[in-house]
Amino acid sequence: MKDKRILYVSSEVTPYLPETELASTSFNVAKQAHSKGVQTRIFMPRFGVINERRHQLHEVIRLSGMNLIINDMDMPLIIKVASIPKERMQVYFIDNDEYFKRKAMYSDEDDKLFDDNDERMIFFAKGVVETVKKLNWAPDIIHVHGWMASLLPLYLREYYKEEPLFNQSKIVTSLYNKGFEGELSNEMANKVRFDRISDEKASVFETPNHINILKSAIKNSDAVVKGSEILPDGIEDFIAKDNTKVLEFQSEENLTEAYLEFYRENVLELS
Repeated sequence: MKDKRILYVSSEVTPYLPETELASTSFNVAKQAHSKGVQTRIFMPRFGVINERRHQLHEVIRLSGMNLIINDMDMPLIIKVASIPKERMQVYFIDNDEYFKRKAMYSDEDDKLFDDNDERMIFFAKGVVETVKKLNWAPDIIHVHGWMASLLPLYLREYYKEEPLFNQSKIVTSLYNKGFEGELSNEMANKVRFDRISDEKASVFETPNHINILKSAIKNSDAVVKGSEILPDGIEDFIAKDNTKVLEFQSEENLTEAYLEFYRENVLELS
């Protein structure tokens, strides 16, 4: 695995956000891969709850300045970067004042999901890809963590399918029990179709709940990892029927070797 390139894309990463199973696992897996000589990059949303001064985030002017089209609207892309202390690992933050400035992650003070979470997901997926293109950094593996990042496999398979930088990239999605109650915007399927995503693949978002978002990520990934010991109802059966390569849930002490072996034996060897 030494000198391989792995792009980690996560909804949450410690130490920038509170410790959760998702935030800790996505950081620890990237950290351990990095310590074994793997070239790593980490991407996450720049949620407004992140303390930019404390974590020394700064804008990367040469990467910022692009507009992304989201449902026929021009939305400016801002890229910020920070280094994780002691690890010599860079973390890239996808930012936009409209989508990520608010002082909350997924819902308001009444625990109501933000109406534009679907657009935030689309913006994040496109923002990651466009930034990696500007970096001209072709990853061998793209490992996705968390539902806010879960449109990335679909967009890589459909919207960016002609992009040569990702021709050899394998996509791994980690699945977690933590999600959200209810549904996102009832226009989500149409917003995805606007990006020339086939109706077959966009139709799952006619009911834009946590389960269907995970199903889309699974269908468009080369392999999946059970990031939680217990997954949401129906996901275990869906994985089995989809015949996807699977890494079972791993305890924290087994993370390093289990993930790297899974990459070697079940992901990089896929045709």
